[in-house]
Amino acid sequence: MSFHIQTPPERVAYFLKSGLWPNRLLTEYLDEAVATNPQRAAVVGYDSRTGKRTVHSYEEFNRIVDRIALGLVSYGIGPGDVVSMQLPNYWQFNALFLACLRIGAITNPLMPIFRHRELSFMLSFGQAKAIFVSQDYRGFDYPGMIAELRGDLPALEHVFVVGGTGADSFDSCFIDRRWESELDRDAVFAERQPSPNDVSLLMYTSGTTGQPKGVMHTQNTLIGNIVKFAERVGLDSSDTVLMASPLAHLTGFLYGLMMPVALGGPSVLMDIWDPAEAARIVEAEQVTFTMASTPFLSDLTNTPAVDNHNLDSLLTFLTAGAPIPRVLAERAAERLNVMVNAAWGMTENGGVTTTRPGDPADRIFGSDGAPIEGMEVRVVGEDGKPLPTGTEGRLQARGMANFVGYLKKPELFATDAEGWFETGDLARMRDDGYIRISGRSKDVIIRGGENIPIVEVEELLYRHPAIQDAAIVAMPDERLGERGCVFITLQQDQTLTFDGMIRYLTEQKMAKQYFPERLEVIEEMPRTPSGKIQKFRLREIAEGLSV
Repeated sequence: MSFHIQTPPERVAYFLKSGLWPNRLLTEYLDEAVATNPQRAAVVGYDSRTGKRTVHSYEEFNRIVDRIALGLVSYGIGPGDVVSMQLPNYWQFNALFLACLRIGAITNPLMPIFRHRELSFMLSFGQAKAIFVSQDYRGFDYPGMIAELRGDLPALEHVFVVGGTGADSFDSCFIDRRWESELDRDAVFAERQPSPNDVSLLMYTSGTTGQPKGVMHTQNTLIGNIVKFAERVGLDSSDTVLMASPLAHLTGFLYGLMMPVALGGPSVLMDIWDPAEAARIVEAEQVTFTMASTPFLSDLTNTPAVDNHNLDSLLTFLTAGAPIPRVLAERAAERLNVMVNAAWGMTENGGVTTTRPGDPADRIFGSDGAPIEGMEVRVVGEDGKPLPTGTEGRLQARGMANFVGYLKKPELFATDAEGWFETGDLARMRDDGYIRISGRSKDVIIRGGENIPIVEVEELLYRHPAIQDAAIVAMPDERLGERGCVFITLQQDQTLTFDGMIRYLTEQKMAKQYFPERLEVIEEMPRTPSGKIQKFRLREIAEGLSV
């Protein structure tokens, strides 16, 4: 399958010449870490299933990565093949990505919340050749789900199970067998080593249509972001990063998996978020930095466990995905003695803007930051021209971290000849160059930092025999930022309760995190003269509602 890169050649040449693209692979940073500090912890995993802590030094971790890479080759995985991973924050996730990178395979992370409906599209669309799943995460049977789907996935040749005990278990296929004794490591890797400009990551993002889009990134777009992001936040090899955001989300992938390797420091992983456990881990691992959406900050700030642990090592908590309420940031700064910073970004370009360490309160609470070096943002009007500061308009971004295209959807690239990408967000530019996200032109709810694809859910609800019209809008929520409220009108002589709607969506095997969390039955939808539903009027109603 062809992974066509849409970034214009002149932009590629500029990023390389300017040094904004390091033109290196993350495996090169891994090799450096092994050479300079082999006994330094590379990844520390906390497994909620067993309660065990697993730690791998860089030297040991590299041996595991190489063994997995050679095993993948033996199973027929080669350059350009898609390897999907529907895994929680297990250390195996980190190792698998680096192993794929060694041999030029493309990593396709899939959120653990996805079920039959989402996976049947994603695995087929990306033509995944292999998938790694958890045996039993949060009580769900992932191998069973894949078995049910496999008949419709002719490209899928292998299923490997982390935590499994059978012939397809991750340990028996990749850890217990000494593949390095069977293959010529150096020759295999030299033959398959990718270019930093080859696609190395395929990550789906929720869109406004019924189908998610496959965002394609290269090592240059990803590492270019990491280098400048770490410089902005002030991170180096002495830092220890805690990541509880999913590694299958670009926040976790970039800053919890890739960034620690690029810095040569440890990545500490939590597979299930628990604020009391997080407080204990911060103390035990001497964590200095973490990044997550606002609900994580709220939970950590408010857990009584903070009083039982020393969190002095934690210097920075960076939040993205939703604005930081001023009262929360102030309470966090006081209770955790931590510097709170804000950020904005997308799957298409990673973290683009952040506040700076030491910024005054009005910037941290009243903005989403300024662009990191190598990235630019601007706010434009309908004519595409920049607007005066303080005026709301369409937010555009360009720079070294912008993705290189959507898989099989070149018409959706939304990037002009000068490299400006239409983010789909609305924003205002402040006089100091910082931006404030003011809304979204995309029809998406952001629930706890996770995009909810409204149109996909609406389309499913429209198929319910009792529903005439359905429209989902954001409903404010103190912890998650937003939740979904669905307004419906009913067919004649029909009824539908909230519980009935939930049963229906469950039967359709949609991810539960996408379910609306309130149902409002109304007589008729507010509409424009042309017949379009006026969602802004529904949002006004939802402003006063809660779960």
